[in-house]
Amino acid sequence: MALFENQANKTPLGGELVRRGLVKSADINEAVKYKNEHPGMKIGEAFHQLKLCPDKELLDVIAEQSGVKPALIDPMTMTFKFTDYLSMDIVKRNKVMPFEFENNKLKIAFADPTDKNTKNMIRLILLSKGITMEEYVTFESTIDEIVANIERSVDTPEAYDSFGKDNTQLVDNIIRSAMVKRASDIHFEPMEDRLRVRFRIDGDLIEVTSIDKAKQNQIIGRLKAISNMHQEKQTSQDGRIIAYSDYNIRVSSQRNIYGEKMVLRLMKKDANVQGLSELGYPSDDEIMAKCFNKRNCITLITAPTGEGKTTTLYSAMNLLNKPEINITTIEDPVEIRLAGLNQIEVSKNETFADALRTILRQDPDIILVGEVRDAETAEIAIQAGQTGHFVLATLHTVDSIEAVTRLRKLGISNYDIGSVLACSIGQRLVRRVCKNCAKERPFNDEEKKIFETIGKRFDYKFDLEGKHTYDPVGCEKCNGVGFYSRIAAIEIFSVNDEIKELIMENRPLSEIREAAFREGYRPLIVDAFGVIRISLLIPKVALPVSASKEKVCCPPLYPNNPSVSLLPFLIVPMTTPVKVLSLFLRPAPTMAASK
Repeated sequence: MALFENQANKTPLGGELVRRGLVKSADINEAVKYKNEHPGMKIGEAFHQLKLCPDKELLDVIAEQSGVKPALIDPMTMTFKFTDYLSMDIVKRNKVMPFEFENNKLKIAFADPTDKNTKNMIRLILLSKGITMEEYVTFESTIDEIVANIERSVDTPEAYDSFGKDNTQLVDNIIRSAMVKRASDIHFEPMEDRLRVRFRIDGDLIEVTSIDKAKQNQIIGRLKAISNMHQEKQTSQDGRIIAYSDYNIRVSSQRNIYGEKMVLRLMKKDANVQGLSELGYPSDDEIMAKCFNKRNCITLITAPTGEGKTTTLYSAMNLLNKPEINITTIEDPVEIRLAGLNQIEVSKNETFADALRTILRQDPDIILVGEVRDAETAEIAIQAGQTGHFVLATLHTVDSIEAVTRLRKLGISNYDIGSVLACSIGQRLVRRVCKNCAKERPFNDEEKKIFETIGKRFDYKFDLEGKHTYDPVGCEKCNGVGFYSRIAAIEIFSVNDEIKELIMENRPLSEIREAAFREGYRPLIVDAFGVIRISLLIPKVALPVSASKEKVCCPPLYPNNPSVSLLPFLIVPMTTPVKVLSLFLRPAPTMAASK
C-alpha cells in the first residue's frame, strides 16, 4: 500500500483510528504483524485487507491525512474505460486508477497520494491531451483487482478464443465479466453451429459472444462440475456455484435439440438494500403505513418472474427490521443476507409449507415467504395471517387484483381471502435512460400522439408542453445500450371493507376492479407512463421519487368511469405500452453492449 502513515507532527494512522473509536489497540498489533509478513505493504492496506475497520471510515481518515479526497471504488461495478486516458502499463506500474471524466477533468485515485514524482508524470501526460487532473486516494488492492478484472474480461469473441484451450479459465472469465457488467443472468445456449452466450442486463438479453461448437460439451461439463450437478444429459437439473464468495449463483440445465442449455442466475449476497422510495415506490413512510406496517394479515408482491419482487421484499424487510420485532424468512435460496433477520433456506428435502409450519412455532412477528407456490403453502400462510402474524409473500400473477383469482385457484376460500388479504402490490421494471450519455430533444408529434392516445383511454391529458425528452445514445457506463438500471412501475390494490365483502360474496373480478377504482386504485399502466416520463425527462439527476406525485409528474389519475372496456389494459398492463413505446424508447440491443 502507499504511504498511509502520517507525516511529521501528525498522529500516526493507527493512533488516529483508535482515537476515533474505529479500531482497538490490539487491532494495530495485528495489522503491523500482517504488514510485516507482506513486504512493501503499508499499514493502511493491512487494516483494509484484514477488515479491521470499515472501508469508508478508513479511507476517509487516509484521505484526510493525505490532503486529497477519498474514492471508495467497487471493482465489480467499475466500468469506466480508463485506457482511453492512461495505458494499462502506467496504471499497473504506478498504482493509479482513473475512474471518472467530467468537464475536461479526469478524476484519478492514487494508491500513494504523497508520491509527487508519479503525480507530476501523470499530470504531464494528461496536459499533453488538454486534460486536467483531480486527485483522490484509494486502496492499492482495489486498483489491482480492477486491473485483474479487465485483463480477465471477455468482452469480444476474439478475447474468448484467446482462452480456448483452457475451459476452466473461459468459464471463469464469462462469469466475472457478467458480474462486472451487472448481469442478472448468463445464458449458455447450444445452437446448430455454435454455443451462444448472452447476458441479461437491466431486463434485456444481450449476446456477448459465440463459442466454437466443438467446445460445447467441455464448457457445459465444466459448468456442471462447479455446480455440483451430475454429468448425465437426459434430465433437467438444478445446482449452485459457491466458488464466488460475493455471489450466490443458481444454475439450471435443460435439454434442447442441440444439446443442453445452462442458465446462471447471479445474486450478490450482501448487496446494499435500497429504500422502497429509491426503487420507485412512494415515500417509505407512506408505503409502510399503507402496505407493510400491519398485523393479522397478508401483503402480496405480485409480478411475473424477473420483475424485482424479491428486491422489493428485502427493501420492506430492511425498513421493518427492528430489535423488538422477530422477523423470519423462508427463501430458496437466501439471496441477500440482512443482519437481524432469521433467514431460513429451504433444503432439498423440505418444502415451503414444511418450513412455514416450523416457523409458526418460533414465535415470529413477521414472516416472509419467498414464494407462494402451491395450495399447501398458501393455506398455511393464510392461517398465519389469521393468527396474529404479518405475512409478506410473493405471488406470480399478471397484476395486483389478479391475486384474488390466483388464491381462489389455489383452493383458498373467499372468506379466508377477504378476511386476511390487506394489500396486493403489482410491479414491473422499466429501464432508465442512461444519464451519462442521454441526448436531449423536444417531443416529436408521434410521441405526443402516443401520450394523447393513452391519456384518452384513461380520461387524462398529459401535459408535455415545453417538456423535453432524451434519446438513449450509449456509452461506456451503460455498455453501449443507452440505458442504465431500472425503476419500478407499481400499482397498489388495498382491500377495504367494500372489497372484502365483494371477495367473500365471490363477486366477479370486474366488480372488484370497479370498487378498487372508486378507492383510488391506479392501474400499473398509468404508473408505468409516469415512470417512463421521469426516465425521459430527468435522466441527469436523481429521480424524485420521495412522493408518488413527484414520481408521476402529474396528479393521480383515476378513470371517471371504470368499466370492462379497460380490462385489456388492466389484465396485461405492460404489454401495450411497452410495444407502443418501443417506437422511440427501447431500441434493440446490439453487440455494442459488449464493447
